[in-house]
Amino acid sequence: MSAWALVAAALAGGAGAGLRYVVDVLVVGGKPARLPFGILLVNVTGSFALGLLTGLGTAMVDSDLSWVLGVGLLGGYTTYSTVSVESVLLMRTGESRRGWTNALGTLVLGVSAAAAGLALGNLV
Repeated sequence: MSAWALVAAALAGGAGAGLRYVVDVLVVGGKPARLPFGILLVNVTGSFALGLLTGLGTAMVDSDLSWVLGVGLLGGYTTYSTVSVESVLLMRTGESRRGWTNALGTLVLGVSAAAAGLALGNLV
C-alpha cells in the first residue's frame, strides 16, 4: 500500500462517517425511531457496495483505490458497532423483540446485500 493510499483512506473514512450521519438523519428525520432504520439502510447499502467492490476485483479497480474505498470510505460509512449498542439498548428497555429484530435483521440483510453485490461484481 502506498503512503497516499493510507492518507486517502483516513480522509475517506471521515467522509464515510459524515455520509453515514447524513443518511441516518434523512431516514429518521432527526426523531427517535422504534427501530434504527437509518443505520439499517447504511449497513445494507454499505455491505452491498463492499460486495460489489470486492466482486469487481483488482482487474477493474486499482488495488490502492479499492483499499481506500473499501477500508476507508465504506469502513467509515458502515457501523455494526452502532447496531450492537442500539440492539442492546432496545433489549435493556424492555424491547427485546425489537432488539433481536434489529440485530438479526441487520445481519441477514447485510450478508444478503454483500452477496448480491459480490455476484453483480463478478458478472461485470
